[in-house]
Amino acid sequence: MRCGTKCFIVTIEQDDEQTVKEVPARSQVDARKMVRKRFGEDMTIRSVRRK
Repeated sequence: MRCGTKCFIVTIEQDDEQTVKEVPARSQVDARKMVRKRFGEDMTIRSVRRK
């Protein structure tokens, strides 16, 4: 983990199903980048909230 890391709750929609994931990241923008790298560009991010 990096310095200043917080936990974010990310809601994504992929193939018509919604999934909630916990992502350790420094900011909401960083959390979005990490989710896109992990799950691909073909999904939609619905919300990013701090835990």
